[in-house]
Amino acid sequence: MKRLVNVVVILVKQLAIPLSTQKTVAKWLVMLCMAGVAQAEMVAPDELIKATAQDVLAIVKQDKDIQAGNQKKILALVDAKVLPHFDFTRMTQLAMGKHWRTATNEQKQALVTEFRNMLVRTYTKAFTVYRDQTIDVKPFKMAADATEATVKTAINKPGSPPVPVDYEMKKTANGWKAFDVTIEGVSMVTSYRGTFDTHIQQNGIDGLIKMLSDKNTTAANAPLHKAETK
Repeated sequence: MKRLVNVVVILVKQLAIPLSTQKTVAKWLVMLCMAGVAQAEMVAPDELIKATAQDVLAIVKQDKDIQAGNQKKILALVDAKVLPHFDFTRMTQLAMGKHWRTATNEQKQALVTEFRNMLVRTYTKAFTVYRDQTIDVKPFKMAADATEATVKTAINKPGSPPVPVDYEMKKTANGWKAFDVTIEGVSMVTSYRGTFDTHIQQNGIDGLIKMLSDKNTTAANAPLHKAETK
């Protein structure tokens, strides 16, 4: 990038324009070049899902401790390989629906934290039932200027029908991020929205935060058990 900036500056200096104009032109050209580099380096959503799935499954397949339910290792894997690809703020906002607008900033922060912890819990349990599953990413097409996309996948387990899992993705400054996961036609965000709405009507937003916190704390303290091989 530094070399690119130097080249732009040298080229602009060769133009027969005032020095002040040269600086302005150079600044804009550098910004455009940086945007182009960022665009070129951004991984497509389907490739992101495929690479992440392959990376995670390869680690799980080789690590007997993870398969046996080693919580420390599982949490480290989820935190390093899975969570960076989710937009927890948007997921929480969608799950809260109309109630998001009435939540205070402190409540919003607490809700995002607990929603993130809840997703950690979901993935942590999933890794303890690993049995030679594979993941297929379906053929994918997307317009060049698209900012949202649906990546369709299928989890294949020997002796069982494929389980369809779709990821709703949004393009951000930090790459593509998932903001919803649909498993066998059931949206995670939509499912939680109904549960959250009912709980908020009965106990308020603080009541929902407490309920999520209590569940996450209980799950964090509970030992993970390796599922029986079938």
